[in-house]
Amino acid sequence: MAQYPLTGFHFSVSFDKLPGQFSFREVSGLEVEMEMESFTEGGQNRFTWQLPKRARYTDITLKRGKISGSAIVKWCKDAMENFTFLPVNITISLLNEQHEPVQSWHVINAVPRKWSISDFNAEENSIAIESITLTYQYFTMLTT
Repeated sequence: MAQYPLTGFHFSVSFDKLPGQFSFREVSGLEVEMEMESFTEGGQNRFTWQLPKRARYTDITLKRGKISGSAIVKWCKDAMENFTFLPVNITISLLNEQHEPVQSWHVINAVPRKWSISDFNAEENSIAIESITLTYQYFTMLTT
C-alpha cells in the first residue's frame, strides 16, 4: 500500500461547546516549540547544554468569509465586549477523499484573543474575510 503526503486543502474545524457547522478557508499557527534552558558546565568552554524546559504553543488563526449571526462571532463578542470567556475545545482534522479524519489535533481550552475583518475596497469584488485568533493551553495529536 503506497503512502502519500496528506493534502492541506481538505479539512474541518469543530467546536465542542458552540452549536452549528463551521467552515474556514484557512487555519494557521498550529505549532508547538520546546523552550530550552542553557546550562554552562564548569570547565567546559566548547558548548553549553540545552535542557528542555516546557512546551510553548503558538496562537491559532482561523479565517473565513464573514457570516452574520454566527455562534463563533457571538462567542468572540462576549469575550471582547463583556469579558465573558468560555473556553472551548476544538478539533482540527485533515480529511481524506471520503471526508473522514486522517490526522486530527485536539486543542484544549481555546479562547478568542483577537478578531479582525479584511479591508473594504469599493474597487474590488472580494469577500469580506474575518480572522479569529485563539489562544489555548495545549493540543494533542490524534491519529486514526
